[in-house]
Amino acid sequence: MEWFDTHAHLFDEGLLPQIEDVLSRADEAGVKTMVAIGTTLEDSRICVELAERFPQVYASVGIHPNHSAEAKEGDLDAVESLMTHPKVVAIGETGLDRYWDFAPIELQKEYLQWHVEKSRQYQKPLVIHMRECEQDIVEWLEASKADGPLSGILHSYTGNVELAELGVACGMHISFAGMLTFKRNQELRDVAKTIPLERLLVETDCPYLSPEPCRKQRPNEPALVVHTGTCLAGERGMEPAELARVTTNNARKLFGIQST
Repeated sequence: MEWFDTHAHLFDEGLLPQIEDVLSRADEAGVKTMVAIGTTLEDSRICVELAERFPQVYASVGIHPNHSAEAKEGDLDAVESLMTHPKVVAIGETGLDRYWDFAPIELQKEYLQWHVEKSRQYQKPLVIHMRECEQDIVEWLEASKADGPLSGILHSYTGNVELAELGVACGMHISFAGMLTFKRNQELRDVAKTIPLERLLVETDCPYLSPEPCRKQRPNEPALVVHTGTCLAGERGMEPAELARVTTNNARKLFGIQST
């Protein structure tokens, strides 16, 4: 059984100092590939460095909406310079966030559009963050239709069925993290059952969102994506091995990563 963690913040201070052990535990759990997700210029560079050191690690580079106001002049150009690296397989984490008040929403939208343009230019999928901004994401997806299909992920998905359907119709994949396993989130599990298999992904979003039955473990790490995947398999009436095969193949196809 082989799993793919599509969203891991491996630069986190709880993970980076023990990165060899983190990757060893992932390998033992069957998590053979992962994408390290950048949120600033500095940690995007770390993600690329990790991708260069470890064959099972790939990188996504970008500036998170909550960091858009603190980005310095020249940061976007420097992030763009990383996008042609052969192990950079995605653009982001970008998106929108109305939960935190770290950056004006209009500035977040400008940064999101910049990442969309780079995704189309470099033909690499987007990694989209969304928190308490479903109507903004609906409007963005609807507006994007005029420029053709998108490619990317609505990551750590917590939205409703209608938004998921719109995302899929616009070319996006839907990725579920540890929140799927929380006892109170049956509504989210019901949404997960509606996603077309060929657009389904799993992730940890580590170091956050440790899944049940390891919810007290801090930090979360790629090895634990197995629990989210197993929960999702149960909800869909599938064997975990089959869901692992499907989601890993989906991730490899989306990111353009050959099977090992």
